[in-house]
Amino acid sequence: MQPSAPSYEERLTAPPAWWVICGITGIVCALILVPLGSLAPLAGLIGGWVLAGVAASAYGSVRIRVVAGSLVAGDARIPLSALGTTEVLDAEEARAWRTYKADTRAFMLLRGYIPTALRVEVTDPDDPTPYLYLSTRRPEELAAALAAVRTAG
Repeated sequence: MQPSAPSYEERLTAPPAWWVICGITGIVCALILVPLGSLAPLAGLIGGWVLAGVAASAYGSVRIRVVAGSLVAGDARIPLSALGTTEVLDAEEARAWRTYKADTRAFMLLRGYIPTALRVEVTDPDDPTPYLYLSTRRPEELAAALAAVRTAG
């Protein structure tokens, strides 16, 4: 049986400024290696940029999906039957939920460069996690997708 197509999918990519920082990292590595000859700075430029780029890409490769009766957020896969109400968080409210309102038991898919988020209550009595905090650029769409899949199923 073919898995169903996701009703919502988002990749939390690193912001463009991070790629500029990757380039600067390569330049710094090249400058550090200038005393070692003419090829060393080139290797430092390429190596520094590639390593910084791999780090930025790995951090920004996390995905949020609603597919086949589950919410997939990064490495976590949560059945929709274990989820309760959703709360769309604007920038101010998201900041509050990731700082002084945060519960240490919560699942936090947190990306500081994304100002908005969705908070999803966990209703499974066997799960100690009280809620999911999901950084997302489109919290309204994610909440709507969760509601649509719940009502369809």
